[in-house]
Amino acid sequence: MMKRFVTALVSVSLLSWAGIVIADEHEGEADEANVATPVEIFACQYNEGKGPADLDAATAQWNAWADKNGLDDYSAWTLVPYYSGPDQDFDVLWLGGSDNARALGRAQDTWLATGSKEAEGFAEVMDCNVHAAYAVLRIKTPPNRDNPSNIVISFSDCNTAEGVSFGDLYNPLIEWGEYKGENGSTAGMWVFFPAFGGGGEEFDFKWVTAYQNLEDMGADWDQHSESGWSKAEELFAGKVRCDSSRSYLATNRRMAADDDE
Repeated sequence: MMKRFVTALVSVSLLSWAGIVIADEHEGEADEANVATPVEIFACQYNEGKGPADLDAATAQWNAWADKNGLDDYSAWTLVPYYSGPDQDFDVLWLGGSDNARALGRAQDTWLATGSKEAEGFAEVMDCNVHAAYAVLRIKTPPNRDNPSNIVISFSDCNTAEGVSFGDLYNPLIEWGEYKGENGSTAGMWVFFPAFGGGGEEFDFKWVTAYQNLEDMGADWDQHSESGWSKAEELFAGKVRCDSSRSYLATNRRMAADDDE
């Protein structure tokens, strides 16, 4: 279930994020629906005198609460900026999600009803002045990770060209993911579209990649510099433009139960 989410994050349509289904068409395979998955993101700053060790303690209390309340369909990560700029005016991101929006809402209802003590614990550690939700579609599934508890996640803001819809980009994005895999990439790839908590966004979607480590991210960078740029031009020239990536060191905080377990 959510183990699919945490080992790979997902992406959605610009035109209608809620409940969107896009059919993947691969030669020799039956069409497979690519369905949007919800994620929530908190952007937080540490209170004076607080830091990562305090967040670890608050998260341990939260996990004990989650175990007590049977929260087995929610996964969470914390992301610390690595490659970043002045616009990333926060210390840590909390990224969480479920297999579907109903499950995410159920987890949130339970938190609001019974998690006040644990919420106070987080509030003592940090102030989170941003809470947003995104609808996500997976573009490329990563391989099994040697260490799924620690990965590197990058975000770029992207805008489509005038007259270009996400439907025009979907198949090129899938082809890009396949091309990268054929050329040794270990990345997972997703598209995030804003759903709740924003307003006035200056981007159409976020292009998200996840790697086991910075070396694997660097290998993708090398491949792009050597020849990947040509394929990118072929697929995306005149259709979409993305800014430079912000990269984060991500630590898993909770893993949802798997369907097979």
